[in-house]
Amino acid sequence: MTRVLLIEDNRDLAATLWDYLELHGFTVDHASDGLRGLHLALTEDHDLLVLDLGLPKLDGLEVCRQLRAAGRQVPVLMLTGRDTLADKLHGFGEGADDYLVKPFDLKELVARLRAMTRRSLANPDIVLRVADLEYDPACYRVRRAGETVAVTRAGMRLLDLLMRRSPRVVSHADMELALWGERLGNPNAMRTHLHALRSAIDKPFAKQLLHSVQGIGYRLADDDADESDR
Repeated sequence: MTRVLLIEDNRDLAATLWDYLELHGFTVDHASDGLRGLHLALTEDHDLLVLDLGLPKLDGLEVCRQLRAAGRQVPVLMLTGRDTLADKLHGFGEGADDYLVKPFDLKELVARLRAMTRRSLANPDIVLRVADLEYDPACYRVRRAGETVAVTRAGMRLLDLLMRRSPRVVSHADMELALWGERLGNPNAMRTHLHALRSAIDKPFAKQLLHSVQGIGYRLADDDADESDR
């Protein structure tokens, strides 16, 4: 059974989530503050972590930051009442894998957790390269022009898909599948992930590799080197 660590200080919400997750086949451990949650995350083995952003003693961002600094790669789904682009980018930057804004549908929570479980079981493959961009799935490392690039974990899933299909177009629907395991129809979250990815792999560099294809999706390619796209 998939073991979930739920770090949530709202007792009523925590009880609701606990009951619903166990009803759908998850085993749940619970912490009501950030310090206790971080201790459990570091000392016990969990398959997934559901982390509230606004926690007493240690907020969710700091919990996630310290978890990643300690080398723990457990997938993290962050819960928050904040819905701005800046807040989401901050959460992804600290190592969150996904983001749900309160209030949310419990069915969507379960769908996202199951998708995260499937992704975490996938085996790493060969190092992927497009032009001077390189992604190593085995160690979650992205480099461009020899420089290490900080990409969110969700961004790495999109990058993996885009690089494997380069220079072909990847549809919005296929990117949703890569992120959430099904077509959940969340265009705002998709735009957030793509904005963060473009800022990381393209903005600091002279040549753009990530291209938007209006109304269809995105493609990752070095157009100067790809005769088929001219």
